[in-house]
Amino acid sequence: MSDLKPKFLQVYSVLKSELLNDPDFEFTHDSRQWIERMLDYNVPGGKLNRGLSVIDSYQLLKQGKELTDEEVFLACSLGWCIEWLQAYFLVLDDIMDDSHTRRGQPCWFRLPKVGMIAVNDGLILRNHVSRILKKHFKGKPYYVDLLDLFNEVEFQTAHGQMIDLITTLVGEKDLSKYSLPLHRRIVQYKTAYYSFYLPVACALLLFGEKLENHVSVKDVLIEMGTYFQVQDDYLDCFGDPEVIGKIGTDIEDFKCSWLVVKALELCNEDQKKILYENYGKEDPAYVAKVKELYKDLKLQDVYLEYESKSYEKITSSIEAHPSKEVQAVLKSFLAKIYKRHK
Repeated sequence: MSDLKPKFLQVYSVLKSELLNDPDFEFTHDSRQWIERMLDYNVPGGKLNRGLSVIDSYQLLKQGKELTDEEVFLACSLGWCIEWLQAYFLVLDDIMDDSHTRRGQPCWFRLPKVGMIAVNDGLILRNHVSRILKKHFKGKPYYVDLLDLFNEVEFQTAHGQMIDLITTLVGEKDLSKYSLPLHRRIVQYKTAYYSFYLPVACALLLFGEKLENHVSVKDVLIEMGTYFQVQDDYLDCFGDPEVIGKIGTDIEDFKCSWLVVKALELCNEDQKKILYENYGKEDPAYVAKVKELYKDLKLQDVYLEYESKSYEKITSSIEAHPSKEVQAVLKSFLAKIYKRHK
C-alpha cells in the first residue's frame, strides 16, 4: 500500500487545483488563498488510512489485476472524498469539544484570524465532496448510489455525534446513563460507518456492485469498527503515549468509554462509589484512582478476552461470505487493526 501513497497525494493536488478553479464561483486572490491554506491544514494530515483503504480494497476486488490510470485516479478521488468528509467532521468536532490540538498541531479554529470562520470552512469542506463527485463521477451508472452513500453516512455520523454529545456534555454528569448498548450505539454511528463501511462501499460501487447485495459486508465492517473503538478506548488508558502519539484523556473527559462501562458492570458497591467520585475530574490524583480501580477489576484481562472473542466472531462472519474477493478485502481490514498498539 505504501507505494500508493505518493500517487494518492498527487491526486490530492489535482483535486485541490480543480476546486480552487471551480467555474461556479468567482474566486479572488484572497479567497483562493484562504481555501488553499484551509485545505492544506485540514485535509492531507493524519494517517490517510480511510482514503488509502479505498484503493487497497478496489485492488483486492480486482484480484491483483493491473489497474488502469483512470481506475487509480477514480479510486484515489473517492478516497479523498472520505478524507474531505473526515476533515469536515473534525473541524466542527474540535469546536464542539473545545479541543486544543489535532494531529499534533493547533485545531484550525484556534489559529489567529480563523476562529469561528472555521464553521463555514467545515461547510465548504462538505461541499467539496459533492463537487469532486460531480466532476469525476457524474454520468457513471453508480453516481446516484455514491451521492446516496455519502449522504447516508453523514446522517449516521452526525447522529452518532449527537448521542455522544448529549450523553457526555448535557446535564449532570451521571455515570448511571452509561451502558454497553449506549457505548455500542455511539461507536457504530459516530465512527464505524464512515471509517470502516464507507471505504469498502466506495470500492464496491466503483467495482460495479450494488450495495444492497452486500448487507452482510456492512454488518461485518460495523462489527470491526466497534472492535476498533474498543481498542481505542483501551489504548487511551493503557497504551504507551510514546507509541500512540497522544496522552489519553477519556477519564478526565467523562467519556462513555468501553472501560468505564465494563467497570460499572463488574464493580461492587464500594468500587462503584470510587468510580462515581473520581470519574470525569481533571485532577491527576482522581484519574490515578480510576486507573487503579481498572487494574483491580483486571480490565486488561477482560479486554484481551473481548479481543479474542471479537476476532473469532468477525473472522467466522468473513469466512461465511460467498465471494473470495470480498473476503480478501475484509481480511485485509481486520489484519490492519488486530492487536494494534497505536
